[in-house]
This record gives sequence, C-alpha cells and structure tokens, in this order.
Amino acid sequence: MVKAIVGANWGDEGKGKITDTMAAEADIVVRFQGGANAGHTIVNNYGKFALHTCPSGIFYNHTTSIIGNGVALNIPVLFKEVKEIVDKGVPMPKLLVSDRAQMVMPYHILFDQYEEERLGGKSFGSTKSGIAPFYSDKYAKIGIQVSELFDSKALKEKLKNICEVKNVILIHLYKKPQLEVADLYETCMKYKAMVEPYVCDTGLFLHNALKEGKEILLEGQLGSLKDPDHGIYPMVTSSSTLAAYGCIGAGIPPYEIKQIVTVCKAYSSAVGAGAFVSEIFGEEADELRRRGGDGGEYGATTGRPRRMGWFDCVASKYGCRMQGTTDVAFSVLDVLGYLDEIPVCVAYEIDGKQTTDFPVTSKLSGAKPVYQKLPGWKCDIRGIKKYEDLPDNCRRYIEFVEGQIGYPITMISNGPGRDDIIYR
Repeated sequence: MVKAIVGANWGDEGKGKITDTMAAEADIVVRFQGGANAGHTIVNNYGKFALHTCPSGIFYNHTTSIIGNGVALNIPVLFKEVKEIVDKGVPMPKLLVSDRAQMVMPYHILFDQYEEERLGGKSFGSTKSGIAPFYSDKYAKIGIQVSELFDSKALKEKLKNICEVKNVILIHLYKKPQLEVADLYETCMKYKAMVEPYVCDTGLFLHNALKEGKEILLEGQLGSLKDPDHGIYPMVTSSSTLAAYGCIGAGIPPYEIKQIVTVCKAYSSAVGAGAFVSEIFGEEADELRRRGGDGGEYGATTGRPRRMGWFDCVASKYGCRMQGTTDVAFSVLDVLGYLDEIPVCVAYEIDGKQTTDFPVTSKLSGAKPVYQKLPGWKCDIRGIKKYEDLPDNCRRYIEFVEGQIGYPITMISNGPGRDDIIYR
C-alpha cells in the first residue's frame, strides 16, 4: 500500500515529523521531488535533526530510504547528511538512489546566485540551492542522470556541450568566470565514487515491493501553494509539490496511492516571497514566531525567519483539494495555547466581493483576509494523548477549521516529539 505525505500550503507545515511518525509502520520511504532547498525538522530519541535530502524515515532500522528519480539530487549534501546522522548514533541507513535521478551540479548553485544577484530587488527569494537552474536544465535536456556517470566517453561529450551553452551566459550576462570541462568531469567522478554503492533501478525495486505487499510512504517537499502549476506562480518551486507527482517522481502507477495525508499548520507560516493573504506583522508576528515550531519559526534550510499569519481556510481548503486529501494532519496546535482569542481567515475580499475559493496569483495582491475570532484555551496541551481530553475550546477550534476546509482532521500534533500526536 502506498501513502503520500504532502503539504497544504507554503511548505513548513511539519511533514517531517508526520513522516517520521508514520514511518514506524512503513517498509520504504521515498523522496519524490525537490532538492536540498527546503528542510524537514525532526525531533526523536536520537536528538533534533534538519533533513534536506534524506527521507524522514531514515531513523528506523526496518525502513529502506529511496531517493526517487524526481529529486534534484545534490550528492555531497546527501552524504554529508548521512554522515551527520550516523555521527549522532543513528544506525547506517539502508539507502537507495535512483539511477534516473538527476544531479544538482556546482554550476546550478552558481547560476542560482548570479540570477538572484542580477534581479536585485525583483528576485524570487530563492534559497540559492540551484533548484530552478537544475530543473531548467532537466527540461532543456542537458541535465545529467546518475546513470550517465558510468559512461565516461558520453559524459565528457555532454559536459563539453554544457560548457559551450553555459559559458556564453557566464561571459555575456553575468560577467563571471567560465566553466572548464576537465573540472566538471573531475567533480562527476567524485560524485560517482560517493553514490555508486547505492545506485539501482528504484522503480523496479518499488514494483517488486508493491507485489510483495510492502508499505510505502511518499514524502513530499513544500506544499500545494508552491506547485509550479497550481501554486502562487511565479513565487513557487520548480517541481510539482502534489501527491499526484509522487507516482512520476517515484516511478509507480497512479492507482497505487491509497491514502494522502495532507499536513496543515494550526496557523500559517511561509519562507520566501509571494502572496500570503493572512500574513501578520510586528509584535503579533514576532510573538507567534518565537513560540512557534520547536525553537521558533525559522527555515530548516536557510535559518531565515518565517513569515507568520493566522490559519487560512481559503488557501488550506484549496491546498487540500489539489492534493486529493484523504486525511488532514493538523500540526503545532500546542503553540496557540497563549492566545485569548484566535483569528481564523475564513474568506478573502477581492474587489468588494467575498470568496472562499482560492484565486489565481494576479488577484491575490488585492485580496484582504476576512477573519472570524474563536476563543482560545489558555493552557498547555502537550502530553495529552486523547482527543476528548483536549480543552473544549481547543476541540472547537479543530472542528471549526475542519468544517471550513471540508476534509477530515484525523491526526493532531501537539508537540515536536515523535509521540506528541493525537489520533482521531
């Protein structure tokens, strides 16, 4: 059986913790898209970790962790992460890397930096991890698949072609040093030495696992609103963040996904630029940011302070719909325990009319949030294991949000640890 764990909003919803929790019952965890530009923060018996490439099931002995073909694979980042995990006492993970995955090259990271520099104030707020240049090359058919590391002659020919194209841009647009074929080839050989023991046909591995009735988790990165087709384009990522893409990015048939757990935060946060209707500012935002997450709301990859806002029913309903949600996991609910009353964005006002349907990006800049205030519960809910033991106002908040978004909230996260979860 295949289950997908994805985000409803701008990313940072707490997917890592949910994957880490659900991986206890899984045989295989697959990262199916994105690169090391966003991270998943996980707190478990081994300590606190910020993962960027490794699947979040990597802490269990019984799971196999797969880097799927849809991932933007930064090989040094992956193996630095594995080393850091093992150095903290985690057993060496069982890791497989798709022979069809493509590699983030050092020049992708440079081009990302140079372009953000060139755009100045009009930049996309990139994490400068090379993701947009990587996916551009993938679809321009000049990306390098892991399998190509094993054919020296063809690889050198390809690198020559890449240098011709890239050097024109480097010289004339960015006024930066040129790329050298020999340097790139040497880098590729270093990458080959690191990744070779783990490379296999992961699509075939998953095909056989499905025939054997294995439990597979697909782990998405970011959330619906960062999808290049259905998100707040152009302030999006460069790969599809939807569960549907899990089939492509992992190499499995679409009918195999039986459960789609969409993670929603009990309030809103976002890293990077783009429309964010329920955003709050000043002291109100600072306090929520300080109390939020585990140790505050700062990006797991960038360390940037996250933009903060109240729960957005319009964006979340849309995000859940685009994912094909079967279950909502409602995260960081414990953070809101300090509030006397909690605003919830229930509609947008656009051109004088109210709507509960999420619009295209061009209409978002003029959208104003319509809030409904709910009474707070004014106590700490960490440690509670049963839904009926939550304070009345806390349950009312959950049920109100559930009614607004129209998808069942079946998991509630009330703390950063693996066991801080209430099943409903």
